[in-house]
Amino acid sequence: MLSGLSSFSAPAFAQTLPPPESAGFEHIVVVMMENRSFDHFFGWLPGANGQQAGLNYKDSSGVSHPTHALPPDYQGCGFLDPGHSYSDGRVQFHNGACDGFLFAGSDSDPSNGLPNQANDVFAIGYYGQNDLPFLGAAGPAFTVLDNYFCGIMAETYPNRFYMHAGQTDRLMNNTTTSTLPTIWDRLQAKGVSGRYYFNDLPFLALWGSKYVNISKPFSQFLADAAAGTLPNVAYVDPGFAGETTDTSNDDHPHGDIRDGEAFLNQIYNAVRSSPNWSKTVLIVNFDEWGGFFDHVPPPLAPIPPATAAAGDTDGRLGFRVPCVVISPYARRNFIAHGQYDHTSILRMIEWRFGLPPLTIRDQTANNLADVLDFASPDVSAPAFTVPSGPFGTPCSPAGISPNTTRSPAHRSLKTKAITSGFHGVR
Repeated sequence: MLSGLSSFSAPAFAQTLPPPESAGFEHIVVVMMENRSFDHFFGWLPGANGQQAGLNYKDSSGVSHPTHALPPDYQGCGFLDPGHSYSDGRVQFHNGACDGFLFAGSDSDPSNGLPNQANDVFAIGYYGQNDLPFLGAAGPAFTVLDNYFCGIMAETYPNRFYMHAGQTDRLMNNTTTSTLPTIWDRLQAKGVSGRYYFNDLPFLALWGSKYVNISKPFSQFLADAAAGTLPNVAYVDPGFAGETTDTSNDDHPHGDIRDGEAFLNQIYNAVRSSPNWSKTVLIVNFDEWGGFFDHVPPPLAPIPPATAAAGDTDGRLGFRVPCVVISPYARRNFIAHGQYDHTSILRMIEWRFGLPPLTIRDQTANNLADVLDFASPDVSAPAFTVPSGPFGTPCSPAGISPNTTRSPAHRSLKTKAITSGFHGVR
Protein backbone atom coordinates (compact mmCIF):
# COMPACT_ATOMS: atom_id res chain seq x y z
CA MET A 1 0.00 0.00 0.00
CA LEU A 2 2.70 2.48 0.93
CA SER A 3 4.57 2.11 -2.33
CA GLY A 4 1.45 3.19 -4.21
CA LEU A 5 1.02 6.57 -2.53
CA SER A 6 -0.04 9.25 -4.98
CA SER A 7 1.11 12.83 -4.88
CA PHE A 8 0.82 16.30 -6.41
CA SER A 9 2.73 19.53 -6.45
CA ALA A 10 0.84 22.82 -6.28
CA PRO A 11 0.10 24.68 -8.39
CA ALA A 12 0.37 21.92 -11.03
CA PHE A 13 -2.47 20.01 -9.32
CA ALA A 14 -4.46 23.21 -8.79
CA GLN A 15 -8.04 22.05 -8.58
CA THR A 16 -10.79 24.64 -8.79
CA LEU A 17 -12.30 24.93 -5.36
CA PRO A 18 -16.09 24.76 -5.07
CA PRO A 19 -18.02 27.71 -3.67
CA PRO A 20 -17.25 27.69 0.08
CA GLU A 21 -20.87 27.13 1.04
CA SER A 22 -20.86 24.00 -1.13
CA ALA A 23 -17.64 22.57 0.27
CA GLY A 24 -19.52 19.99 2.35
CA PHE A 25 -17.56 20.23 5.59
CA GLU A 26 -18.81 22.31 8.52
CA HIS A 27 -16.15 21.65 11.16
CA ILE A 28 -12.38 22.23 11.22
CA VAL A 29 -10.42 20.77 14.13
CA VAL A 30 -6.76 21.75 14.50
CA VAL A 31 -4.46 19.87 16.88
CA MET A 32 -1.00 21.43 17.25
CA MET A 33 1.72 19.29 18.83
CA GLU A 34 5.27 20.33 19.76
CA ASN A 35 8.81 20.41 18.47
CA ARG A 36 9.38 17.69 15.86
CA SER A 37 10.60 18.00 12.27
CA PHE A 38 9.32 16.23 9.18
CA ASP A 39 12.45 14.15 8.54
CA HIS A 40 12.69 13.26 12.24
CA PHE A 41 9.13 11.82 12.30
CA PHE A 42 8.13 11.22 8.66
CA GLY A 43 11.38 10.82 6.73
CA TRP A 44 10.59 7.11 6.26
CA LEU A 45 7.36 7.69 4.31
CA PRO A 46 7.58 6.26 0.77
CA GLY A 47 6.79 8.80 -1.92
CA ALA A 48 7.45 11.73 0.40
CA ASN A 49 10.44 14.04 0.23
CA GLY A 50 11.97 12.66 3.39
CA GLN A 51 15.42 11.50 4.46
CA GLN A 52 16.55 9.61 7.52
CA ALA A 53 19.29 6.96 7.42
CA GLY A 54 22.48 7.70 5.53
CA LEU A 55 22.85 11.42 6.26
CA ASN A 56 25.86 12.87 8.06
CA TYR A 57 26.21 16.13 9.97
CA LYS A 58 29.41 17.76 11.22
CA ASP A 59 29.63 19.36 14.64
CA SER A 60 31.40 22.65 15.32
CA SER A 61 34.72 20.79 15.62
CA GLY A 62 34.33 19.27 12.16
CA VAL A 63 33.60 15.74 13.41
CA SER A 64 30.98 13.98 11.29
CA HIS A 65 28.06 12.12 12.89
CA PRO A 66 25.53 9.88 11.09
CA THR A 67 21.78 10.14 11.45
CA HIS A 68 20.53 7.28 13.59
CA ALA A 69 17.39 5.52 14.77
CA LEU A 70 16.43 6.49 18.32
CA PRO A 71 14.30 3.54 19.57
CA PRO A 72 14.04 1.95 22.02
CA ASP A 73 14.59 5.42 23.45
CA TYR A 74 11.30 7.34 23.18
CA GLN A 75 12.22 10.24 25.49
CA GLY A 76 15.83 11.20 24.91
CA CYS A 77 16.54 11.74 28.60
CA GLY A 78 20.27 11.33 28.08
CA PHE A 79 20.38 14.10 25.47
CA LEU A 80 19.96 17.84 25.18
CA ASP A 81 16.64 19.40 24.25
CA PRO A 82 17.74 20.65 20.79
CA GLY A 83 17.99 24.40 20.34
CA HIS A 84 15.14 25.96 18.37
CA SER A 85 15.32 29.69 19.02
CA TYR A 86 15.22 32.37 16.30
CA SER A 87 19.03 32.46 16.23
CA ASP A 88 19.50 28.69 16.66
CA GLY A 89 17.34 28.14 13.59
CA ARG A 90 19.56 30.33 11.47
CA VAL A 91 22.65 28.49 12.64
CA GLN A 92 20.99 25.23 11.62
CA PHE A 93 19.76 26.71 8.31
CA HIS A 94 23.35 27.83 7.54
CA ASN A 95 22.51 29.94 4.50
CA GLY A 96 20.42 27.17 2.96
CA ALA A 97 22.82 24.27 3.49
CA CYS A 98 20.65 22.93 6.35
CA ASP A 99 23.72 21.28 7.84
CA GLY A 100 24.11 23.17 11.11
CA PHE A 101 22.05 20.98 13.42
CA LEU A 102 25.15 20.05 15.43
CA PHE A 103 26.78 23.48 15.29
CA ALA A 104 27.05 25.53 18.46
CA GLY A 105 24.19 28.03 18.38
CA SER A 106 23.40 31.15 20.34
CA ASP A 107 20.41 31.98 22.49
CA SER A 108 18.10 34.63 21.00
CA ASP A 109 17.53 36.21 24.41
CA PRO A 110 20.77 36.46 26.43
CA SER A 111 18.92 38.40 29.14
CA ASN A 112 17.04 35.30 30.28
CA GLY A 113 20.20 33.80 31.79
CA LEU A 114 20.06 30.61 29.74
CA PRO A 115 23.31 29.34 28.21
CA ASN A 116 23.95 29.17 24.48
CA GLN A 117 22.61 26.00 22.92
CA ALA A 118 24.97 23.39 21.48
CA ASN A 119 23.02 20.42 20.14
CA ASP A 120 24.11 16.82 20.55
CA VAL A 121 23.30 13.83 18.35
CA PHE A 122 19.70 13.65 19.60
CA ALA A 123 19.02 16.38 17.03
CA ILE A 124 19.94 14.03 14.17
CA GLY A 125 18.06 11.02 15.47
CA TYR A 126 14.79 9.80 13.99
CA TYR A 127 11.78 7.54 14.48
CA GLY A 128 10.34 5.09 11.96
CA GLN A 129 6.82 4.04 11.07
CA ASN A 130 6.62 1.29 13.68
CA ASP A 131 7.65 3.73 16.42
CA LEU A 132 4.60 5.91 15.75
CA PRO A 133 1.49 3.76 16.20
CA PHE A 134 -0.84 6.65 15.39
CA LEU A 135 1.00 8.88 12.91
CA GLY A 136 2.67 5.85 11.35
CA ALA A 137 -0.78 4.49 10.49
CA ALA A 138 -2.89 7.63 10.06
CA GLY A 139 -0.34 9.34 7.81
CA PRO A 140 -0.33 6.66 5.10
CA ALA A 141 -4.10 6.12 5.50
CA PHE A 142 -5.01 9.77 4.87
CA THR A 143 -3.09 12.81 3.51
CA VAL A 144 0.42 13.84 4.53
CA LEU A 145 1.81 17.24 3.53
CA ASP A 146 5.55 16.89 2.90
CA ASN A 147 6.15 20.56 2.16
CA TYR A 148 4.47 22.04 5.24
CA PHE A 149 6.63 24.56 7.11
CA CYS A 150 6.14 26.17 10.48
CA GLY A 151 5.15 29.83 10.38
CA ILE A 152 8.47 31.35 11.40
CA MET A 153 11.97 30.07 12.11
CA ALA A 154 11.59 30.55 15.84
CA GLU A 155 10.42 28.74 18.95
CA THR A 156 7.01 27.73 20.30
CA TYR A 157 5.24 30.99 21.11
CA PRO A 158 5.95 32.82 17.84
CA ASN A 159 4.63 29.83 15.89
CA ARG A 160 1.53 29.40 18.00
CA PHE A 161 0.86 33.10 17.54
CA TYR A 162 0.98 32.51 13.79
CA MET A 163 -1.58 29.73 14.22
CA HIS A 164 -3.98 32.07 16.02
CA ALA A 165 -3.13 35.49 14.57
CA GLY A 166 -1.24 35.11 11.27
CA GLN A 167 1.71 37.01 12.77
CA THR A 168 3.64 37.23 16.02
CA ASP A 169 4.45 40.08 18.38
CA ARG A 170 7.50 38.28 19.84
CA LEU A 171 10.38 36.11 18.63
CA MET A 172 10.71 34.11 21.87
CA ASN A 173 8.62 32.72 24.70
CA ASN A 174 7.76 35.48 27.17
CA THR A 175 4.96 36.63 29.46
CA THR A 176 3.84 39.80 27.69
CA THR A 177 0.08 40.00 27.14
CA SER A 178 -0.81 40.23 23.46
CA THR A 179 -3.30 42.54 21.77
CA LEU A 180 -3.02 41.01 18.29
CA PRO A 181 -6.32 40.32 16.49
CA THR A 182 -6.94 36.61 16.00
CA ILE A 183 -9.01 34.14 14.03
CA TRP A 184 -11.32 33.99 17.05
CA ASP A 185 -12.18 37.68 16.57
CA ARG A 186 -12.94 37.09 12.90
CA LEU A 187 -15.18 34.11 13.70
CA GLN A 188 -17.09 36.00 16.39
CA ALA A 189 -17.65 39.02 14.14
CA LYS A 190 -19.19 36.75 11.46
CA GLY A 191 -21.29 34.74 13.92
CA VAL A 192 -19.34 31.53 13.23
CA SER A 193 -18.83 29.26 16.22
CA GLY A 194 -15.29 28.77 17.52
CA ARG A 195 -13.91 27.10 20.60
CA TYR A 196 -10.45 26.54 22.05
CA TYR A 197 -9.92 23.35 24.06
CA PHE A 198 -6.94 22.88 26.38
CA ASN A 199 -5.60 20.23 28.71
CA ASP A 200 -3.86 22.17 31.48
CA LEU A 201 -2.23 25.43 30.37
CA PRO A 202 -4.36 27.50 27.97
CA PHE A 203 -2.26 29.27 25.35
CA LEU A 204 -4.99 31.88 24.92
CA ALA A 205 -4.01 33.09 28.40
CA LEU A 206 -1.47 35.23 26.58
CA TRP A 207 -4.39 37.47 25.56
CA GLY A 208 -5.31 37.88 29.22
CA SER A 209 -8.96 37.04 29.96
CA LYS A 210 -10.22 38.05 26.50
CA TYR A 211 -10.98 34.50 25.37
CA VAL A 212 -12.15 32.92 28.61
CA ASN A 213 -15.65 32.40 27.22
CA ILE A 214 -14.51 30.26 24.30
CA SER A 215 -11.85 28.33 26.23
CA LYS A 216 -12.93 24.92 27.48
CA PRO A 217 -11.15 21.94 29.06
CA PHE A 218 -10.30 18.93 26.91
CA SER A 219 -13.03 16.89 28.58
CA GLN A 220 -15.53 19.29 26.98
CA PHE A 221 -14.07 18.55 23.55
CA LEU A 222 -14.69 14.85 24.08
CA ALA A 223 -18.23 15.58 25.23
CA ASP A 224 -18.93 17.93 22.30
CA ALA A 225 -17.61 15.40 19.80
CA ALA A 226 -19.75 12.63 21.31
CA ALA A 227 -22.85 14.84 21.29
CA GLY A 228 -22.28 16.09 17.73
CA THR A 229 -21.99 19.68 18.94
CA LEU A 230 -18.48 20.54 17.75
CA PRO A 231 -18.09 24.21 16.80
CA ASN A 232 -17.30 25.26 13.26
CA VAL A 233 -13.66 25.83 14.27
CA ALA A 234 -11.91 24.07 17.14
CA TYR A 235 -8.31 24.21 18.25
CA VAL A 236 -7.26 21.44 20.62
CA ASP A 237 -4.02 21.70 22.60
CA PRO A 238 -2.21 18.85 24.36
CA GLY A 239 -0.94 19.08 27.91
CA PHE A 240 2.05 21.37 28.44
CA ALA A 241 2.52 21.32 32.22
CA GLY A 242 4.19 17.91 32.17
CA GLU A 243 7.14 19.40 30.28
CA THR A 244 8.63 20.37 33.64
CA THR A 245 8.67 16.69 34.68
CA ASP A 246 9.19 15.09 31.24
CA THR A 247 5.68 13.61 31.33
CA SER A 248 3.80 15.80 28.83
CA ASN A 249 1.77 14.33 25.95
CA ASP A 250 2.64 17.14 23.52
CA ASP A 251 5.76 15.46 22.01
CA HIS A 252 8.06 18.17 23.40
CA PRO A 253 11.37 16.66 24.57
CA HIS A 254 11.76 14.98 26.92
CA GLY A 255 8.21 13.69 26.93
CA ASP A 256 7.65 10.14 25.71
CA ILE A 257 6.39 10.29 22.11
CA ARG A 258 4.16 7.29 22.80
CA ASP A 259 2.08 9.52 25.09
CA GLY A 260 1.70 11.98 22.22
CA GLU A 261 0.57 9.15 19.95
CA ALA A 262 -2.03 8.06 22.50
CA PHE A 263 -3.34 11.63 22.79
CA LEU A 264 -3.69 11.99 19.02
CA ASN A 265 -5.46 8.65 18.76
CA GLN A 266 -7.89 9.73 21.49
CA ILE A 267 -8.77 12.82 19.47
CA TYR A 268 -9.09 10.85 16.24
CA ASN A 269 -11.39 8.28 17.85
CA ALA A 270 -13.53 11.06 19.32
CA VAL A 271 -13.87 12.74 15.92
CA ARG A 272 -14.41 9.64 13.80
CA SER A 273 -17.09 8.41 16.24
CA SER A 274 -18.81 11.78 16.35
CA PRO A 275 -22.09 12.54 14.56
CA ASN A 276 -20.07 15.44 13.09
CA TRP A 277 -17.50 13.14 11.41
CA SER A 278 -19.00 13.25 7.91
CA LYS A 279 -18.59 17.03 7.83
CA THR A 280 -15.27 17.42 9.67
CA VAL A 281 -11.68 18.12 8.64
CA LEU A 282 -9.15 17.17 11.33
CA ILE A 283 -5.65 18.61 10.95
CA VAL A 284 -2.68 17.46 13.03
CA ASN A 285 0.40 19.69 12.85
CA PHE A 286 3.38 20.68 14.98
CA ASP A 287 4.24 24.19 16.13
CA GLU A 288 7.92 24.07 15.13
CA TRP A 289 10.77 21.71 14.32
CA GLY A 290 12.29 21.65 17.81
CA GLY A 291 15.88 21.74 16.55
CA PHE A 292 15.62 18.32 14.88
CA PHE A 293 17.21 17.83 11.46
CA ASP A 294 15.41 18.44 8.20
CA HIS A 295 17.03 18.58 4.77
CA VAL A 296 14.66 21.02 3.00
CA PRO A 297 15.57 24.75 3.17
CA PRO A 298 12.59 26.81 4.33
CA PRO A 299 11.53 29.56 1.89
CA LEU A 300 10.78 33.20 2.59
CA ALA A 301 7.33 34.67 3.14
CA PRO A 302 5.93 38.21 3.54
CA ILE A 303 6.61 39.78 6.94
CA PRO A 304 3.43 41.04 8.67
CA PRO A 305 3.63 44.32 10.63
CA ALA A 306 3.76 42.87 14.17
CA THR A 307 6.41 40.33 13.14
CA ALA A 308 8.55 43.08 11.64
CA ALA A 309 8.15 45.15 14.80
CA ALA A 310 9.22 42.15 16.87
CA GLY A 311 12.51 42.06 15.00
CA ASP A 312 12.12 39.48 12.22
CA THR A 313 14.34 40.68 9.40
CA ASP A 314 14.15 37.96 6.78
CA GLY A 315 10.64 36.43 6.79
CA ARG A 316 12.12 32.94 6.82
CA LEU A 317 9.60 30.16 7.41
CA GLY A 318 10.66 27.52 9.91
CA PHE A 319 11.77 24.02 8.99
CA ARG A 320 9.18 21.48 7.85
CA VAL A 321 7.00 19.84 10.45
CA PRO A 322 4.62 16.88 10.21
CA CYS A 323 1.11 17.70 9.04
CA VAL A 324 -1.65 15.16 8.45
CA VAL A 325 -5.15 15.91 7.15
CA ILE A 326 -7.78 13.41 8.31
CA SER A 327 -11.33 13.64 7.02
CA PRO A 328 -13.94 12.10 4.75
CA TYR A 329 -12.67 14.82 2.39
CA ALA A 330 -9.02 13.83 2.80
CA ARG A 331 -7.48 11.95 -0.08
CA ARG A 332 -6.55 8.44 1.00
CA ASN A 333 -2.99 7.11 0.83
CA PHE A 334 -1.91 10.50 -0.46
CA ILE A 335 1.07 12.85 -0.24
CA ALA A 336 0.55 16.52 -1.07
CA HIS A 337 3.75 18.27 -2.19
CA GLY A 338 2.46 21.84 -2.37
CA GLN A 339 3.91 24.50 -0.10
CA TYR A 340 1.86 25.14 3.03
CA ASP A 341 2.40 26.55 6.50
CA HIS A 342 0.36 27.44 9.60
CA THR A 343 -1.30 30.37 7.83
CA SER A 344 -2.58 28.00 5.11
CA ILE A 345 -4.98 26.66 7.74
CA LEU A 346 -6.11 30.20 8.52
CA ARG A 347 -6.61 30.72 4.79
CA MET A 348 -8.83 27.63 4.62
CA ILE A 349 -10.89 28.76 7.63
CA GLU A 350 -11.33 32.21 6.11
CA TRP A 351 -12.25 30.79 2.71
CA ARG A 352 -14.78 28.34 4.14
CA PHE A 353 -16.57 30.81 6.43
CA GLY A 354 -16.20 34.05 4.49
CA LEU A 355 -13.80 35.83 6.82
CA PRO A 356 -11.37 38.64 5.95
CA PRO A 357 -7.66 37.83 6.26
CA LEU A 358 -5.73 38.71 9.39
CA THR A 359 -2.44 39.65 7.71
CA ILE A 360 -0.60 39.47 4.42
CA ARG A 361 0.55 36.00 5.42
CA ASP A 362 -2.80 34.24 5.45
CA GLN A 363 -3.93 36.42 2.56
CA THR A 364 -1.13 35.09 0.34
CA ALA A 365 -0.65 31.55 1.71
CA ASN A 366 -1.77 28.55 -0.30
CA ASN A 367 -5.21 27.39 0.84
CA LEU A 368 -5.03 24.06 2.66
CA ALA A 369 -8.42 23.21 1.16
CA ASP A 370 -6.53 22.55 -2.09
CA VAL A 371 -5.50 19.12 -0.79
CA LEU A 372 -9.10 17.99 -0.14
CA ASP A 373 -11.24 15.78 -2.36
CA PHE A 374 -14.64 17.43 -2.77
CA ALA A 375 -15.85 15.09 -5.48
CA SER A 376 -15.85 11.78 -3.64
CA PRO A 377 -15.82 12.02 0.17
CA ASP A 378 -15.27 8.74 2.00
CA VAL A 379 -16.79 8.49 5.49
CA SER A 380 -14.97 5.27 6.37
CA ALA A 381 -12.51 5.72 9.22
CA PRO A 382 -10.19 2.85 10.18
CA ALA A 383 -9.37 2.19 13.80
CA PHE A 384 -5.70 2.18 14.73
CA THR A 385 -4.05 0.06 17.40
CA VAL A 386 -2.37 2.57 19.70
CA PRO A 387 -1.34 1.74 23.30
CA SER A 388 -2.90 4.18 25.75
CA GLY A 389 -0.01 4.54 28.20
CA PRO A 390 1.01 6.54 30.13
CA PHE A 391 4.66 5.89 29.28
CA GLY A 392 6.77 8.91 30.21
CA THR A 393 8.71 9.12 33.47
CA PRO A 394 10.78 12.00 34.86
CA CYS A 395 14.32 12.06 33.58
CA SER A 396 16.84 11.66 36.40
CA PRO A 397 17.29 13.58 38.57
CA ALA A 398 13.89 15.19 39.15
CA GLY A 399 13.07 16.14 35.59
CA ILE A 400 16.60 17.18 34.61
CA SER A 401 18.15 15.33 31.70
CA PRO A 402 21.63 14.11 32.69
CA ASN A 403 23.48 16.09 29.99
CA THR A 404 21.17 19.10 29.99
CA THR A 405 21.74 22.43 31.71
CA ARG A 406 19.32 24.43 29.60
CA SER A 407 16.14 22.41 29.59
CA PRO A 408 14.60 22.93 33.09
CA ALA A 409 15.00 26.71 33.02
CA HIS A 410 13.72 26.91 29.46
CA ARG A 411 10.66 24.84 30.25
CA SER A 412 9.79 26.70 33.46
CA LEU A 413 9.96 29.99 31.54
CA LYS A 414 7.54 28.63 28.95
CA THR A 415 5.15 27.29 31.59
CA LYS A 416 5.19 30.60 33.48
CA ALA A 417 4.35 32.48 30.30
CA ILE A 418 1.33 30.33 29.54
CA THR A 419 -0.14 30.57 33.02
CA SER A 420 0.13 34.32 33.50
CA GLY A 421 -3.07 36.34 33.38
CA PHE A 422 -5.70 33.69 32.59
CA HIS A 423 -8.30 33.00 35.23
CA GLY A 424 -11.78 31.62 35.53
CA VAL A 425 -11.74 28.77 33.02
CA ARG A 426 -13.66 25.73 34.16
